Amino acid sequence: MSRAFTPKVVTANSLLEGDAVWLTEDDRWTKVMAEAELIEDEAHAQIRLLDAQARAGEVVGPYLADAREGENGPEPVHFREEFRTRGPSNYAHGKQVERA
Repeated sequence: MSRAFTPKVVTANSLLEGDAVWLTEDDRWTKVMAEAELIEDEAHAQIRLLDAQARAGEVVGPYLADAREGENGPEPVHFREEFRTRGPSNYAHGKQVERA
């Protein structure tokens, strides 16, 4: 018996900046996971992933990440995705500087 599909978001890294980004419903890449499209249908998730993979001039390494509906939009389910929402960890730059 196969496992039930869990909601997903499409995520990748920005080709120019290296930041983690998420695909929105209107086909933009955003640095804010809460703005991402939460996909609840497996077939639609695969189509959205194929769309993201075709955008090699914008992002690298797109994949589907588990997510859940939160108060303000999609939220991470796993530590890895939670970590990616915070930005680089080696020194303050990118998202870390913007939040300060």
